[in-house]
Amino acid sequence: MKPRIRSIRTKFLVGFFLIFAVSFALLNGTVTSIIRTSNQTIITDDLIGLKKTGSSYVRQAFLMNHFGNDDIYFEQIAQEMIRDLYYATSSEVSAYSTDGKLIHASDSSVFIGTTVDDLEEAIRGHTAYTISYEGGTASVLYAYPVVIDGVKVGILRYAKPFHLLYEQSGRILNAVFYIALAIFAAAFLFSYLLSRHISIPLTKLAAASNEVSKGNLDVRLSMERQDEIGRLAANFNDMIDRLKSQIGKIERDRDHLEKLHLQNKHFFDHVTHELKTPLTSILGYAELIKENGKSDPAFFAKGMNHIVDESRRLQNMVASLLETSKEQGRWEETGRIEAGQLLRDVCDAMSFKAQRYKKTIRVEAAGQLYVEGQPDKLRQLFINLIDNAIKYGHPQSQIEIKTSTDSGMIRFEFANASDPISSERQASLFEPFRTDDERQAREQGSVGLGLHIAQSIVDGMRGSISMTSGDGTTRVTVLLPIAAEGVEWS
Repeated sequence: MKPRIRSIRTKFLVGFFLIFAVSFALLNGTVTSIIRTSNQTIITDDLIGLKKTGSSYVRQAFLMNHFGNDDIYFEQIAQEMIRDLYYATSSEVSAYSTDGKLIHASDSSVFIGTTVDDLEEAIRGHTAYTISYEGGTASVLYAYPVVIDGVKVGILRYAKPFHLLYEQSGRILNAVFYIALAIFAAAFLFSYLLSRHISIPLTKLAAASNEVSKGNLDVRLSMERQDEIGRLAANFNDMIDRLKSQIGKIERDRDHLEKLHLQNKHFFDHVTHELKTPLTSILGYAELIKENGKSDPAFFAKGMNHIVDESRRLQNMVASLLETSKEQGRWEETGRIEAGQLLRDVCDAMSFKAQRYKKTIRVEAAGQLYVEGQPDKLRQLFINLIDNAIKYGHPQSQIEIKTSTDSGMIRFEFANASDPISSERQASLFEPFRTDDERQAREQGSVGLGLHIAQSIVDGMRGSISMTSGDGTTRVTVLLPIAAEGVEWS
């Protein structure tokens, strides 16, 4: 079963929601706790003030009238005391005996029917207060024992409303709540937009990667962004371009290898056939000569001449095969060669052979014609092409060799007078062991590898070679790329 994939956007939103919810709850709880503590402090301070005011008033009353610690006197002055404390504290006040009996109150209804927890604590000699919330208001009942010279003479109890304080606290809490809610809502919205801003390009990148994994290398990401995701998209496009380029190169190399494999198979099939023919002929004549000996002088002379001719042909074939094998080896130590001067030198050297065949060589080679390669291989290329022109050109003719430059390439043209060659035959002449005139090739000792070797050299130099024939002229054209400056032969 395929695992369920959770999107980054969902993870972002859930994470942000949890963070904001917890933060909001903590903030709201903290503010509520602080306000509650502050309210309790305010109430406590206010009640302490009430106690100080009441205690001072009772103490002064006892001192002014020179009474001792008598709870009876406390009851006698209760009414006057309650009235004065009511005006002094702006709070409802009541006086109780030491056993909790109500003596007098500024408003009895305030104290009757209410909780008596604070009163019971005061009877036990403690100061206490209780807060009650009724009808949306808050009031405090505060009771403490009145002690004169260490003797408890009665109890004072206050009832004071604090609804204004709690209303103000409620407004503060509401304001904080809504402000915090608005802030967190805005932050959550921003987080949502940020998650979309991040997750949508990543979703597109994931979809594009999925297409690439399926073999679609035409997919591209279009993101006009200047951040890391924009750079990621650009890098992804560059990666796909390079991958496509490498795959194209691999496919071309594969096709080239397949072509080379077929060529090699074809080549060795020809080699087998071409080597088998002279060897069979030599062996046949040798066996007949062995059987007949010198009893037939004419046949003996004919057979020996045939053995010698075929042996020479076989020797030339083996030498050419060795040269072909060497040309198909690795190219090493390439450099920048001045091809014009090299071509003129080869033409001078080949002019003696041309004279033997009653032919002349005319060369027009400009200077500063630089190509990249190996001098020996380039020299071999020129020799093979000129040698073919000498062997297969008409007697008493001139071999024309010209050079020119065109669109970053150097053109070498080798032309000789000859009978016309069909277009089908022209293409086959670059295959091994193929010649235009089999009889003439046998007389010249050619095995049909010159053009094949020339094409191998040209291919290694990333150039091209072609042949045209017409109007009594056969023309071989070689195109080689011009070498870049700064790389001299070493």
